Amino acid sequence: MKAIYVRVSSDEQAKKGYSVQDQIALCKEKAATNEILDYIDDGYSGGFIDRPALTKLREDVKEGLITEVVCYDPDRLARKLMDQLIVSEEIEKRARITFVNHDYQKTPEGMLFYQLRGAIAEFEKAKINERMSAGRKRKALQGKIVKDPNTYGFVLNKDKDELEIVESEAEVVKLIFELFTSPTNKVQGINGIAKLLTNKGIPTKKNKKVWHRQVVRQILLNEAYAGRFYHNRWDTEGMLANKYLPKHERISVSERPREEWIEVSCPAIIDEDVFNIAQKMLAESRRRWSGKGKNNYLLSGLMRCGNCGNTMTGRNQKNWATHVLQYVDLKNTAGAKNSGCGLRINARDLEEKVWEQIKDILNNPDDILAAINIEEKKSNYVGTEIKRLEDEAQKAKAGIEKILKAFALSSDITDEEMRHTLRGLRETEKKAQDKMAELKKENSEEESSEQTKRMFVEAANFFLNKGEDELTFEDKRHLIRIVVKEIIVYKDHLDIFTF
Repeated sequence: MKAIYVRVSSDEQAKKGYSVQDQIALCKEKAATNEILDYIDDGYSGGFIDRPALTKLREDVKEGLITEVVCYDPDRLARKLMDQLIVSEEIEKRARITFVNHDYQKTPEGMLFYQLRGAIAEFEKAKINERMSAGRKRKALQGKIVKDPNTYGFVLNKDKDELEIVESEAEVVKLIFELFTSPTNKVQGINGIAKLLTNKGIPTKKNKKVWHRQVVRQILLNEAYAGRFYHNRWDTEGMLANKYLPKHERISVSERPREEWIEVSCPAIIDEDVFNIAQKMLAESRRRWSGKGKNNYLLSGLMRCGNCGNTMTGRNQKNWATHVLQYVDLKNTAGAKNSGCGLRINARDLEEKVWEQIKDILNNPDDILAAINIEEKKSNYVGTEIKRLEDEAQKAKAGIEKILKAFALSSDITDEEMRHTLRGLRETEKKAQDKMAELKKENSEEESSEQTKRMFVEAANFFLNKGEDELTFEDKRHLIRIVVKEIIVYKDHLDIFTF
């Protein structure tokens, strides 16, 4: 039984006229028979050897069902020379292979010509990709949008190569940022925003009815809403092959270094200061909106031990017949780098102290900036945190030196134990150094105090208008999270750092 193999990608059909029908007609004419099996890969790139029809053809050849394979051109089998040789050699073990556009002969001269054609086809494909990539970069450097990013809130004007605002979607974007940054809303965190949008029946960009938290988070992180769109940000090389690969072998998208990004201006939907505040709150959101346990803790996700640096979490401590709610720095999770120094603070006593200080701030909205001294507080917080991270990195470095010295002088430590300990210490040192770099960068960037002031004032107005007696536990929790960045707790005192 004869078989024909046909392949075309959508780009080739559009640009070169390699239609499926044309290839089928020419291959059948070459086969000179109507008793023929068709193997057609429509819309598949020749850059990957794993294609449904080709795989089926190879299996049928192995089973002895096929005596001859007719193909339009060697590059229909594959774009890469190595793949062409693998497939053609596999076929020739049990059948003949014939090409419409190439007189294939298994002689030294014929094989040389075949390989040269394959090499030229592979080179041509690489050059096409290179030219397309260079062309897109040149276009981006001219301030044009290369391809439609399909970003919520925007539509691509193909005539001008510019992004234009979709007003209905832009209103939703503004709502998302307002809900996330406003001190007076009742929606808690990204999950709360996603649920609200879903309940309102607002469709996503893909016209889905359900908003997922990751979609909301991507909107909050997207600099396009502040007027900055980036080309060449993501490296997707090799991802086209993912649909042919098992999950564990698939290539993930990765972010290129910032200096390789190409910035293109686009119309802003969100003010720069609102966007900056959202980024600061996103950095804290994982801790600040931590899941709720059986007991309510007013300050969960905001506290850190001033001695060991561990975050402090709520715990219900049973003491004989009574239960005492505490904040502790102990970590019982497997693999915790620091188990904590054992600091325990009565939860209700600490919450009362913090709330009294927050009330003093909220009761004086006209003096907020002067009383808190935002820039000084911010500088103090960053300085304190950098000092803590420097100590942590130094301890890790000293630990590395100590374990290496101990290993050199003693045979009690096994090679595996030494490697495991070193990996942990180096990981700790790197995390501390990365966090320090992030904080130093944050400290060097110009901050917008107007938006920060607005948040404080709105929180104060909400507090004064509602009245302390009418505030619920969640109201207090929400107000504290608007004002407080972190609380550093010591045995005999605490430091409250505001935004």
